[in-house]
Amino acid sequence: MNADIALIMALPNESKGLFEQAGIEVHYSGIGKINAAFKAFEVIQKTGCKTLINLGSAGSSHFDAHSLVEVITFVQRDMDVSPLGFAVGVTPMDDEIPAEIHTQPHFELLPKGICGTGDSFETGIPKISCNLVDMEAYALAKVCQKLGVRLISVKYITDGANDTAHLDWEENLLLGAQKLLALYQAHF
Repeated sequence: MNADIALIMALPNESKGLFEQAGIEVHYSGIGKINAAFKAFEVIQKTGCKTLINLGSAGSSHFDAHSLVEVITFVQRDMDVSPLGFAVGVTPMDDEIPAEIHTQPHFELLPKGICGTGDSFETGIPKISCNLVDMEAYALAKVCQKLGVRLISVKYITDGANDTAHLDWEENLLLGAQKLLALYQAHF
């Protein structure tokens, strides 16, 4: 295991124990932006990693189910202070970190995505332009940017972010864990 990297996922459900069986340490954040931000900060401080790898699941009506997508742009789909004149996704008075966080691609052959993060399980069309949705990635990207740590994020598309998303998500987690483990073992 490379000491310069650490692996973070939201839930043990997303790894199905496969990473641990392969001897790979996984830090689990829990669901949502607050849990993800706290755990990312804790992991970076504890490990001193230079790169945080985020693997997990996401919904998308743009990418095919069961595909892996590298996230290179992160936005907040639930930050909405538009009644005060701010664009959706913009955190008011937060000039330090932009509303769109961009990272450098790592995987040449994976499709690239814009992830809309929010503290809700999205089953419709987000208010902000994005082509996949999750509940943690923007928070991870913001912590990494603030601390000068590289973020590499790959999401397995479990569902179409529609009215059957909750059923599809659970059903597709094992295949997602298998694909994410194979990717991790081949590249890290």
